[in-house]
Amino acid sequence: MKLLLTSGGVTNAAIGAALVDLLPRPVEECRALLVPTAQWGHPMCGPGSVRGAVVGAAPHDQSGVSLPWASVGLLELTALPSIGPERWEPWVRDTDVLLVDGGDATYLAHWLRASGLLDVLATMPALVWVGTSAGSMVATPRIGADFVEWAGAEDDRTLGWVDVSIFPHLDHPQMPENTLAAARSWAAGLDHPSYALDDDSALVVEHGEVRVVSEGRWERLGA
Repeated sequence: MKLLLTSGGVTNAAIGAALVDLLPRPVEECRALLVPTAQWGHPMCGPGSVRGAVVGAAPHDQSGVSLPWASVGLLELTALPSIGPERWEPWVRDTDVLLVDGGDATYLAHWLRASGLLDVLATMPALVWVGTSAGSMVATPRIGADFVEWAGAEDDRTLGWVDVSIFPHLDHPQMPENTLAAARSWAAGLDHPSYALDDDSALVVEHGEVRVVSEGRWERLGA
């Protein structure tokens, strides 16, 4: 897969251009599916925030739902085991982009595995994954204990598609604890490099290479 790992979504022209570069065709010709599942695992989220993601309401309007896709639908991972892959797998294979919203990354990782979607994604190298917050952190090896909110998580490990971790929402006005000093302290507890990203910054991962796209503030941390 091609990965666009954002902190706050498609928040500026640079991140938008990076997304366009990853797509196989113009936005207007691409099909997208929104994955809101991570929100169910976070105590600050619920029906209202999930609805906000689905309809593209603030603060979820930057998750990519509001872009002029040829079509955009909903893929709720917790429902997939009950309907079987013969029903949902064609939906995924007919999709160009997954828009994966935030919440708890360990909960999202659990349902990616439990739903069977993770195995299907491994066979779709052209698919574009656009993560927001936890939707990006799930691609990393670990998120750090401070970001684990789901009571069912065994530890802070996630999927490890990339070999760096992400500290999101750097300097966010509604998250005064997300300082650079806090990010550096968090990174010291990991055994691999990481990035602190504000909501105007993102990582692009293509062909195994990671690069930063930003109109804001970011810092590479660790080894």
